[in-house]
Amino acid sequence: MALPQAIKAGLPCMNLLRMTAVPILEQLYLEERLLRTSAENWCIINHGTSLPTIVMGISGRPSELVELKPVLRDQIPVIRRFSGGGTVIIDNGTLFVSLICNKNAIPGLQPYPHPIMSWTGQMYGQVLHEFGDFHLRENDYAFNSHKFGGNAQSIIKDRWIHHTSFLWDYDARNMEYLKLPSRAPKYRSARSHVEFLCRMKNYVPSRTTFIEGTIKSLGGHFSIRPFDLDELGSLSGSGSLSGSTKLLTRQELEEAYSFQCVAVR
Repeated sequence: MALPQAIKAGLPCMNLLRMTAVPILEQLYLEERLLRTSAENWCIINHGTSLPTIVMGISGRPSELVELKPVLRDQIPVIRRFSGGGTVIIDNGTLFVSLICNKNAIPGLQPYPHPIMSWTGQMYGQVLHEFGDFHLRENDYAFNSHKFGGNAQSIIKDRWIHHTSFLWDYDARNMEYLKLPSRAPKYRSARSHVEFLCRMKNYVPSRTTFIEGTIKSLGGHFSIRPFDLDELGSLSGSGSLSGSTKLLTRQELEEAYSFQCVAVR
């Protein structure tokens, strides 16, 4: 890339990594390593994941969040990720966009959850307002009062990550693997998963429209540099980082189910 383009308008550089159907566990491993060991800004976009998978926040408890009996029966993987946020079930209809930034990358942005959430809401709003009544509602992205984007964050000493699972499409049957959360945003109004959620494909013309619009919106804050996954070989495998993301074992899920059954007796 020519130097003048790379430093256009004095903007910080952001590496853009585009992937397709990379398993969400691998993506989370990569994101945590880049958050903790890289000094660069990153945007990671992944189109879907290979198998339906449940992903909980770092403090998530399967017995409280997951319908364990059908999950065990159908062998649905359950992951506890390194960031906060709620529980989602994702599949090949999910779009993932993750932003990993240095704390000083965006002038005036305070490195705390609410300011970061507000900034991303404004950034995505530039892309989505023309397609529907887009809102940042509490910690969700929504059209009207229907959620289509769930967010999670992790903030460390000099860096932060904000990653989003966008429901381009979803299989309503998969929502039966999730319990209704005990703590839910007020705007949910006790609605079921299907009543609460919407599909982006019913509002936005195409995935490409959304992704290219997002990259353009980020281009107002960063100089975007396309990055090849192969270039990450040495970086993603370097160091002795012991990550917090974990695929729960069947034994752990069975123990949680046993505890749950005892608790309701």
